[in-house]
Amino acid sequence: MPHWGYKKDNGPSTWAHDFPIANGPRQSPIDIVRSQAVHDPALKPLQLKYDPSTCLEIINNGHSFQVSFADDTDSSTLTGGPISGTYRLKQFHFHWGATDHKGSEHTVDGHKHPAELHLVHWNTKYANFGEAVNKPDGLAVVGVFLKIGHDNPHLHKLLDTFNGIQNKNTQTTFSDFNPATLLPECLAYWTYEGSLTTPPLNECVTWIVCKEPIHVSHTQMAKFRTLHFSGEGEAVCHMVDNYRPPQPLNGRTVRASFK
Repeated sequence: MPHWGYKKDNGPSTWAHDFPIANGPRQSPIDIVRSQAVHDPALKPLQLKYDPSTCLEIINNGHSFQVSFADDTDSSTLTGGPISGTYRLKQFHFHWGATDHKGSEHTVDGHKHPAELHLVHWNTKYANFGEAVNKPDGLAVVGVFLKIGHDNPHLHKLLDTFNGIQNKNTQTTFSDFNPATLLPECLAYWTYEGSLTTPPLNECVTWIVCKEPIHVSHTQMAKFRTLHFSGEGEAVCHMVDNYRPPQPLNGRTVRASFK
């Protein structure tokens, strides 16, 4: 895969050179305009069932930090909501900004949050994640906004690993973590048909963006920015602004599970 990132010379504005689908009809993220979202009473509540024992490791992949899960059983799954069938949790990761004023990928009425969590699930009607990522209904990603407020105790275990994964291509074991602790109390959501927000940008994602954000403190957000895009021995490049800007809606409908 070509080298991509978030700097001027390899950032989102350049991705279409190597990944022409970047200009496709269902790209993500988008700006969610509340007044244009359509309430759909047929949308079901989200059913998220996570088993902490499926949590495997945390890795700095040079674009974000990612927590990976064993996905060979139906122990950690998403059902309900806008999807049919069972989707298994593969990983979660975050996007964030250089300051507390911007960092999320999705925006709401043009407003950015300091960070956004993505919980990535794949459709078990396909053989594996690799097959699912090439299908229009292959993935379902739950997006959760972070907003500045009180300290979030559920983030402590994640942030405590950062000294061990500061540089690109570093990882450490990370076990017994329940990602359900990172979900808001209210699981009302917007949903639309979209894409991965990082290359290869496949148009395979049913997006489920939670209306209610979770809290993060200034100090905790500052800790996110201690990670590096750069590898060991390279000039230090702090991991900030690792988000793609909103893409054209192209006539897609954003549905809401709430009025």
